[in-house]
Amino acid sequence: MDRDRHSAFFGYGSLVNRATHDYAPGEPSTLTGWRRVWRHTRLRDWPYLSAEQAEGEIDGLVAAVPGGDWALLDQREAAYRRHHVTHDRLCNAPDWAARIEIYAVEETAAVPANGHPILLSYLDTVVQGFLREFGADGVARFFATTAGWTTVLDDRAAPHYPRHQRLGRGERGLVDDHLAALGLARQKT
Repeated sequence: MDRDRHSAFFGYGSLVNRATHDYAPGEPSTLTGWRRVWRHTRLRDWPYLSAEQAEGEIDGLVAAVPGGDWALLDQREAAYRRHHVTHDRLCNAPDWAARIEIYAVEETAAVPANGHPILLSYLDTVVQGFLREFGADGVARFFATTAGWTTVLDDRAAPHYPRHQRLGRGERGLVDDHLAALGLARQKT
């Protein structure tokens, strides 16, 4: 393989936040024919974002996996399985991306919505990434193009999400405003 080309992933959740990983280069992109959805699994107590093939489009980050060494990233995304994404499904697919894959929750691990809330520390991390990559309009698109919203556990004071990021007051306010607009209930830890 050409040294300047890399295997890559399309991140649509916490992987959009570059502070949670060191995969580079990376470029914002939009994927068509997929949607983002909150998934409950038998592997975790909390729902996490997944993707599934569907009408529509979602914003995300295409980032390189240098040397095609997926082991560490596969470990991080252990509840997911990788799926190939063709370049024609991506707006602005980077020239350096030789093959692009997306992680989606394994169907064998998925369970029906089980009443467990979304971790606010996880959502904060995701939204911070979208704000940095796509601005406030991108954050609005994130909320509008994500399905399966449920109650939220406010764990900001003692985050349960292992890669949580500290948000500024404006970033927290942006998350809180979008949650309020969705009318989602918030539980305290």
